[in-house]
Order: sequence, then C-alpha cells, then structure tokens
Amino acid sequence: MEDTTGSNPQSLGFTEKLKSWLSWSWTYICFIWFGMVLIMIYVLWSPLKLQETLTSASVFLNTLTPKFYVALTGTSSLISGLILIFEWWYFRKYGTSFIEQVSVSHLRPLLGGVESSSTTGLFSSVNGETEPRPSVSECKVWRNPLNLFRGAEYSRYTWVTGKEPLTYYDMNLSAQDHQTFFTGDTQQLRPEDAVMQKAWRERNPQARIRAAYQAIEMNHECAAAYVLLAEEEATTITEAERLFKQALRIAGKDINLLVYIKRRLAMCARKLGRIKEAVKMMRDLMKEFPLLGMLNIHENLLEALLELQAYADVQAVLAKYDDISLPKSATICYTSALLKARAVSDKFSPEAASRRGLSTAEMNAVEAIHRAVEFNPHVPKYLLEMKSLILPPEHILKRGDSEAVAYAFFHLQHWKRAEGALNLLHCTWEGTFRIIPYPLEKGHLFYPYPGCTETADRELLPSFHEVSVYPKKELPFFILFTAGLCSFTAMLAMLTHQFPELMGVFAKAFFSTLFAPLGFFADKMESFMPSSFWHQLTRI
Repeated sequence: MEDTTGSNPQSLGFTEKLKSWLSWSWTYICFIWFGMVLIMIYVLWSPLKLQETLTSASVFLNTLTPKFYVALTGTSSLISGLILIFEWWYFRKYGTSFIEQVSVSHLRPLLGGVESSSTTGLFSSVNGETEPRPSVSECKVWRNPLNLFRGAEYSRYTWVTGKEPLTYYDMNLSAQDHQTFFTGDTQQLRPEDAVMQKAWRERNPQARIRAAYQAIEMNHECAAAYVLLAEEEATTITEAERLFKQALRIAGKDINLLVYIKRRLAMCARKLGRIKEAVKMMRDLMKEFPLLGMLNIHENLLEALLELQAYADVQAVLAKYDDISLPKSATICYTSALLKARAVSDKFSPEAASRRGLSTAEMNAVEAIHRAVEFNPHVPKYLLEMKSLILPPEHILKRGDSEAVAYAFFHLQHWKRAEGALNLLHCTWEGTFRIIPYPLEKGHLFYPYPGCTETADRELLPSFHEVSVYPKKELPFFILFTAGLCSFTAMLAMLTHQFPELMGVFAKAFFSTLFAPLGFFADKMESFMPSSFWHQLTRI
C-alpha cells in the first residue's frame, strides 16, 4: 500500500512534465512547420512544374478586368462588415467576443493552454501553497427590500409601454422565495397548501390567480392565497392593502406570513402617503422580530424617515446598521453620504474649495461619497440623471447595476430635496477611481469589486435596459480587427473602381516586393546546395 501511494507522485510528475513539454513544443512547432513547407516547395518546384503553374496563373490574373477586383474587395468588405456587426452585437449582449470565446473554449485546450477558470479561485499563501479564495457575499442575489407590487405597479407599466419590466429569471427567484417562505414544511402540507405551492411555480399570472381562488374555495382561511391576490391581481395599492389586511386576520401564528404581510402593509401605507403610520409599523415589526435582520426591513425604514426628513432618526438607524461586522448595501453607504453632504452642500462651491481647500466637514462628506461610490460605482449616473431609470427588479445584486437602479428609483427624490447635494456628488464622485488601487483585485475600503456582477445583472434586468459595467471593458481585439479589415477592403474597392490602372501597378509592385524574400531564399539555397543533391531528392 505504501509503495502504491509513493509511486503516484512520480507518475503525476511525469504526466505534468509531458504536458509542459507538449505545451512548450507548440510554441516552436509553427516555425518548424513553416520551414518544412518552404523546403518542400523548393524540392517539388521542378517535378510539379510550379514555375509553369505560376506563369499561367499570372497570365490569368492579368486578363482579369478591374471590375473583378472591385467585386472581390467589395465582397471581402461586406463579409468582414457582417462579422463586425455580429461581434459588436454579441459583445453588447454578453460582454465578450464570440470569436475569442470560441477560441478559448475549443482551441486553447488543444494547444496545451490552461483554462482560466481553474486559477481564478486560487491565490498563493505565505508558504507558496494554493488556497481557495474566500467567497464574497457581494456575489449573492438578494431580495429587493422595496420591491414593487406586480399587479398595482409592474403590470400597469406593461399596459402602458408594452414592455415586460421583470425577467423570467427574476420572477423564478421570487417563486422560489414564496414557495420556501410560505410552504416551508412540506411534511404537513394541507390540500390548499399543495395548490399554493404549485401556484407560485406557475409562469402565467392568470394561472397563478386561478390557483389562488382554487385554494380559497378549498379553505376560506388560506392566507397565502390572499397574499398572492394582493400581489398579482390587485390593480391599485388600496385594493392590495385591503387584501393584505384580510390575509393578516387569518394568518394565525405563521411567523413567515405575519412578517411578510405586516411589511407589505407598511409599504402600502408608505405609498398611500401615511408615512408616520408606516414608520411605526416598521419599528414595531423590527422590535417584534429582531432576529429577522436578513430581511433588511431597516432599509424600508430609512427610506420612510428620509421622506419625513427626520434626519436625526435616520442617523440613529445608520449608527445601528452601518457597522463593520454587518453586510453593507447601497442604501446604507449612500444614505450616510447624503447626511454628511447635506450638512455642507448648500454652501459648497468648487471654485472656493479649490482656493481655500476643503474644511473638515467637507472632507468628511467627500470621503463618505468616495466610500459609497467604491461600494457601488453605478449609482451616481442614475442620481445625476446621466442614465435613464427603469422599474427596479424584485431581486438585486449588491454592488451591481440592479442594486443601483433599485436605490436610485426610491432615493433620487431625497438627494434632490437636499440643496446642493447632487452638485457635491457631481464634483467629487469620479475622484473615487483615483483612490482605488490598481489592479482592482486589491480593493480599498471594501472587498475587491466582484467580477460576477455583469452576468447576474444581465439576468436580473430587462433586455431593453443598457446594463452598466464596471470596470469599463475595452473592445475585444477581434472587433477592432474586423473593423480595420472592413474599412481597408472597402477603401481598396473604392480606389480600384476609381483608379484601376494605378491600383494594378500598385498591386504588381506590392506582390513582387512580398515574394522577393522567397526568391532570395531560393537563390541562396541553390548556390549553397549542389545541384546533384537536389536532383537526387527530386528523383526520390
């Protein structure tokens, strides 16, 4: 047994050496192959009558009219233009080059390359061994604390614009949440619970509503069915509030249902203008269920307090939740920046600040803005209205574009209400990127910015929205290459059409110059090698 285990490292070492040798050989095999091709052409020059073939080919090419060359270059330009359009569309949709992706996926393993995914999750420890990199919570998809009502808000948007504001991926996550939240104990499912469990999975809204009514017929006290009707069927917030109150009366002792219904009732009160009532309901909910902090009810409370302009209460909530041990969010970071900016923004002037320097309060405000921008760099463009807003999704990715959309959708009005706050943000937010160390893997105040945000945001946000990407990706090489090829061939087609004789002279001079090294190489080989040697090779 010991001998067997001891021989494994040796066999693995031999395998690794073989792989490395093959990978190394691929680097030089192209040059060897090119040299062998040149030698083979020279050897077979006389037996295959290549000279006569080239002469006849040149005669044929000389008989072609300029129209042929115009058609040739024009077709090349058209084909490269179509490739360019496809590459550009693929890059805008998926964030990568199709040609590069195919090359990496299929050609790189054949050439002995190593997949990049095998090393991205590793980093070197002190003793040189590789360790798995700790997973970062920013890559997790979270439920949007302020998500809208489907029937009363999302559906109204669809009726007006004809666009679907929610993606199937987002709605599928919500279905899983509801299924887990309201029917968690699958061992003791009542018949109406089984119907509701199926209802949450239905893709068609009308099918979900019919299933909810079916559950109510089976049991008039099925609270989850009334929750679904309040979310999906109610076309106004008032109607949704009525259904939620009906669900609350029959919810019993189901904690999940109670928390969900009370939170949505508080959100209904906030939307209907009863803000103080909403604040009280949220405070009572947080006091009654203090262990449910993962639901982020404090973010609902912060937004309602900002609407009341109760900035002292906002600061008290931030003091509790803006803690180093707790997960951050755009709401926490940007609300903290708003409070500090509000204290100095009404008198802030960039010209005066450049002359006299920043005061302590202004420096604190700028540092808070830099901290917020480092956490989520997508938010400022929405707050400054450099990008158009859309309805927020039901799930968000922290530090991603989806979180930025959700935050700006509800908090833009609060920034506008603070005089000069947006001006201060406009003057200072881009300075954040000079502070963040390069490369971005190092981070500054937070974990390094995750690389998973773009892919997840494209799944969470509708296709008509242009997803914000950070850091900004450079155009892939093949897009630049096909753009240059298309432009070059189009220019050749135009010049050949306008100046056929001049372009013919230019083409002959170009090809004679191009093949001059081959002629020089052939002459040197002829003088270096004896003629009898080549004669024997020819006979072979």
